[in-house]
Amino acid sequence: MPQDTEQARLTTVTDDTFAATVLASTRPVVVDFWAEWCPPCRAVSKHLAELAEEFGDALLFAALNSDENPATTRAYGVMSMPTLLVFRGGEVVGSIVGARPKNHLRLSFARHLEG
Repeated sequence: MPQDTEQARLTTVTDDTFAATVLASTRPVVVDFWAEWCPPCRAVSKHLAELAEEFGDALLFAALNSDENPATTRAYGVMSMPTLLVFRGGEVVGSIVGARPKNHLRLSFARHLEG
């Protein structure tokens, strides 16, 4: 769940902007599917904001409120919060379901930059 300070580091996407922002991106994109009612989403959002700083321009970090954007949430079969999907070239190349420690997230995302 993006907070105000974290929001600046995470690009907000919606059903309407998802294709242009995520699928058409020339760099890998991590999309955080979150919901207001999800306590673990808050911790993950904080980790993502910090990792966005670390990864800089190598990765785009985006947040999608699943309750407000059900079409995209359904299209990718997201059933649990938080869910992180990694996109490269418009395709899902990785996923993490549930809250994970920041170091686990860092290592997972770094693998998507290799090769």
